[in-house]
Amino acid sequence: MAANEPGQPAIAEPGWTTDLEPPQVALAIGAHPDDVEFGAGATLAKWAAAGCVVHHLVLTDGSKGTWNPDADIDALRVTRQAEQREAARRLSNDAPYAGTVSFLGQIDGELESSLELRGEVAGCIRTLRPDVVLGHDPWKRYRLHPDHRHAGLLVCDGIVAARDPHFFREQNLAPHRPTTLLLWEADEPDHAEDVHRFIGSKLAALEAHASQFESTMHARSADELASFRERITARLQQLGAGRGMRAAEVFKRVDDL
Repeated sequence: MAANEPGQPAIAEPGWTTDLEPPQVALAIGAHPDDVEFGAGATLAKWAAAGCVVHHLVLTDGSKGTWNPDADIDALRVTRQAEQREAARRLSNDAPYAGTVSFLGQIDGELESSLELRGEVAGCIRTLRPDVVLGHDPWKRYRLHPDHRHAGLLVCDGIVAARDPHFFREQNLAPHRPTTLLLWEADEPDHAEDVHRFIGSKLAALEAHASQFESTMHARSADELASFRERITARLQQLGAGRGMRAAEVFKRVDDL
């Protein structure tokens, strides 16, 4: 019995999957600028190198992404959009088939998994028609940031709405059912992508978010930036070691969409 069939679910069988066939189209949905790069940057770079069109959807404006109480918030919003576009460019390595970078512009820290936003996410899925969708795991235990929880719910709810023809019929868009959902930050991951050749791409994309060096990356100097790179690399290597890989990004995989 599949997870979404009615009735009592089957007992889950342990086991991992590895390395999806690179999709033709992928859509990564993050709460803030830089979330996609932290969660799945190396995987997206790997797929882009294989010819995948990688789209980015960022749900909030990133306007609280600074520790400076006197920051120009309007300028920060503009900066963070520019940084996200540059990060996406670096992940695609300037491929001619690079996908879109879109922003819903919700206020940072005030994202809600509302019906209206579910419709916007569903419309994006129906328009871009991704084979694979990636996003935050909304069921991660002890998560403090509300935007990450709500972003994950919007991804899951948006997939359900996008696939069924009677949701949001006013969009006049054909329904679309992705093949696979990959959730990053999962407590119980069960899928690994071998990314050892693309750690540099992930780091380059993360470093496009220069406004976050202080608050998120704790990289206020050259030495601290080097330490940040080492931490990210070591973590990917640690995740890969358990799966017989030199480095990996891991996800909760859902195919029953």
